Amino acid sequence: MQKIGYRIIEEIKRPDPEIIEKLREFSTCDLCDGSVVYSSMDYLIKPFTSDKRIVGPAVTLKLPLGDSLLVTKALALCKPGDILVIDGRGSNNNALWGDHRSLSSILNGIEGVVMDGVFRDIESCEEIGFPIFARGYTCGSSTKNSHGEINIPITCGGAAVNPGDIIVGDKNGVCVIPAQYALEVMDNASKKIAKMSRLKEEILSTKKIIPDDMAESLRKLGY
Repeated sequence: MQKIGYRIIEEIKRPDPEIIEKLREFSTCDLCDGSVVYSSMDYLIKPFTSDKRIVGPAVTLKLPLGDSLLVTKALALCKPGDILVIDGRGSNNNALWGDHRSLSSILNGIEGVVMDGVFRDIESCEEIGFPIFARGYTCGSSTKNSHGEINIPITCGGAAVNPGDIIVGDKNGVCVIPAQYALEVMDNASKKIAKMSRLKEEILSTKKIIPDDMAESLRKLGY
């Protein structure tokens, strides 16, 4: 049994690749609506180096504050299509990622990285084009001499993330979908998309400012 603080789980259950491909058809806004309960990360975690939408299973990494030694080990456990999700405790002072890690990741087919923290080497990372979702970037480095844990439940940007959860990221932000609920979330999202399409047609044809259902809600509140 591994000691807490040093746990490394090498094998995780990944979702059906067909589910991943179907999810690519939806924006994070659509999927958050389909999740019913709020499922997005903190709004500050945004893409910095690529406009590519990322979709894939989470390999999770929990780091001690200010140290990024175990990022290398976590990347070695990632398979093509995986997304590395890093719990960096929201620190903005020490970069958890840089251009060498971006280069290694894109060459090995990793889908992207999402971190509750910051990265460095912005110009080189933009040139490489590997998708980085983070709180920002800094010139400050991190130490590389401490422990950490891989593929355990973590929190990233205020959202709970379990190994194998599906991560979706685009310009709007990042959302987390447990794989067992992916079909239900997509079904809910499709219904919401259809409803919004009808509403758009109504606005274009009638120039209404307040849709009928919202008008009724306002009446109930006395407006």
